Amino acid sequence: MAELIITEKPKSAQRIAEALADGKPIKKGAKGVYYYEITRGNTDIIVACAVGHLFGIAQNQKKGGYPVFDVEWKPLYETDKNAAFTKKYYDVLKKVSKEADSFIVSTDFDIEGSTIGMNIIRFICKQKDAKRMKFSTLTKPDLVKAYETASPTLDWGRAIAGETRHHLDFFYGINLSRALTSSIKKAGMFKILSIGRVQGPALKIIVEKEKEIKAFKSVPFWQLELHGKVNNGKLITLHKADKFWEKKEVEEIYGKTRGKDGKVSDAKKKEFQQKAPAPFDLTTLQTEAYKCFGISPKETLSIAQDLYTAGAISYPRTSSQQLPASIGYEKILKQLAKNQDYASLCSELLKKSPLSPNNGKKTDPAHPAIYPTGIASKSSDERNHKIYDLIVRRFMSTFAEAAVRETVTILIDVENEIFTSSGTLTKTEGWHRFYGSYAKMKEEELPEVKVGEDFGQEKLNVLEKETKAPPRFTPASIIRELEKKNLGTKATRAEIIETLYKRGYVIDKALEATELGMQTIETLQKYSPKVVNEELTRHFEMEMEGIQENRKKEEEVLEEAKEVLTEILGEFKKKEEDIGKDLLEATKTAHFRENKVGKCTRCDEGTLMIKRGKFGKFIACSKYPDCEATFKLPGNCLVKTTENLCNECAHPMILAIRKRKKPQEACINLDCPAKQIKSDKENSACEKCAKGKMIVRKSVYGQFLACDQFPKCRNILRTPKPV
Repeated sequence: MAELIITEKPKSAQRIAEALADGKPIKKGAKGVYYYEITRGNTDIIVACAVGHLFGIAQNQKKGGYPVFDVEWKPLYETDKNAAFTKKYYDVLKKVSKEADSFIVSTDFDIEGSTIGMNIIRFICKQKDAKRMKFSTLTKPDLVKAYETASPTLDWGRAIAGETRHHLDFFYGINLSRALTSSIKKAGMFKILSIGRVQGPALKIIVEKEKEIKAFKSVPFWQLELHGKVNNGKLITLHKADKFWEKKEVEEIYGKTRGKDGKVSDAKKKEFQQKAPAPFDLTTLQTEAYKCFGISPKETLSIAQDLYTAGAISYPRTSSQQLPASIGYEKILKQLAKNQDYASLCSELLKKSPLSPNNGKKTDPAHPAIYPTGIASKSSDERNHKIYDLIVRRFMSTFAEAAVRETVTILIDVENEIFTSSGTLTKTEGWHRFYGSYAKMKEEELPEVKVGEDFGQEKLNVLEKETKAPPRFTPASIIRELEKKNLGTKATRAEIIETLYKRGYVIDKALEATELGMQTIETLQKYSPKVVNEELTRHFEMEMEGIQENRKKEEEVLEEAKEVLTEILGEFKKKEEDIGKDLLEATKTAHFRENKVGKCTRCDEGTLMIKRGKFGKFIACSKYPDCEATFKLPGNCLVKTTENLCNECAHPMILAIRKRKKPQEACINLDCPAKQIKSDKENSACEKCAKGKMIVRKSVYGQFLACDQFPKCRNILRTPKPV
């Protein structure tokens, strides 16, 4: 018999097998699912993997309606056709578990990983308990230590807390979504609507921000901007009042000071230290990646997970901003120094004694902050390289000295009116040098002046401005907001925002609540406010923390949730018809706004709308069949409508968005003059196949030359537009 080590993913199984084997692991398996047989000392070990969750919460009896509380764990391949591939992993684990007499769970050491391991032990291996490995990196030393110091039992607190979360999310998700879908169906439309335990409050936060923006009324204000000369250069200043809310007041000062010279009345310098940044937790990594690269939080987590399984960084799903000495600062820096990009910086840090990071306040009992292991990232993907470089430079920066910056403030007196200018420069780079281009500091140098020095006026401008509405949330800032409010988990927040996009509740990078999103929240607040209640969601988050710390029982938390949901759904059912009418109106309005392209250019009466046909989406007139105007849409991309018209032919413009490419605006008119080409290669022989000839073809992006033997010959010749 053997010892079975269960991992969460295939790559983890490979790395653990390689780390623990006395010799070379023997790879076995078929159909793309493999496990490893190794020997360590006198112990025969099998290392086999799951592929994330193999089980999910499912309803016991397939019947409609709500409420639904009769649920159990079932294999995902039985309940979700998109998870059919998980059966191969299930079968392999079932097979090798029969060959084992002891079991070790080595899934990710967090709530989800612990739940995955617990379910495999219970339902596949048919065991009541197992040993538990804990590690934060997939490096050989950490894996060997984790194996040798494995806990004799599962981390039941995390595992049961994870199980409870799955039950709660299922209870909320299926019941509330069925209630919404049923209500709109009663109003005369079949449309699947969804809302979730955290999704509802998250959407409410975005909707409240949207209401604040829409209700915002700009207020005009004025500023006085004074340009002039001092001995050592030029200076631009603003009146010390900054904003004038009365035009008469600014006009009086303008009349008083226009054309008048002044003097330097004060000049102050103030140095301050800017401490090194704290190490990355997941939220700050996601925020920084969005700020520096525009990479979404969900993508950042995915990339970080890839880097982790490759052994390049530590476990990314952490809320800690602290690096313990046990990770071996010196060892990591020596490893990083082998990379030419980091060699000189690491060498500099290695001269420091002692090495001490600027740890932050946030902690995580399961994992330290995110750090590079010293193993180089071998990925050729540009985004992976960017995230890896960001993590490495953040790690190095935490050990560096504080940066020293100096702010200079100059006051200019013109006819007893004070104008001021300030600028900040970096005097000592400190950690900025280690963080590189990611340390984006504004550098503003002012000329050297002395008190009493003459100031010669060159011009005086009255700037007319108005107050601006508060900015919308970005995918990064909304995650910070959810964390601040203790809604969701570090691992699920990005997915929750992605779900809001998919449901059509929000659009654009600056999260704008759609009509459907706003009306859904307004309707729920009107008829069933507990569904979007932050306090209630936060309460259950705290209850699950209690389970994790063995202060609460799963049964009592789930029983409380059932009582709350039964009350909510009972109230909902009484008002189902009214809720449905409101949601139907919102759905129709949202559909029209999102699919309206513009006024029909043929009949001048209808509206051009995006429609879905047998062969995909296209544009057609709302007056069909009276008006048969149709236009093609580009394939393989997301199409959004715009308010713009083509400068050449006055047809509506659309925006085509392709993954990892700059959005492209295009006229829907294939015969637009701006798209026409003239080429002496038209009707010439195809240089690729020598059988066809080059003919003009059209797309929404313009004309191009292509071989007439398509699809046998795919030769395309793009020619420049006429100047």
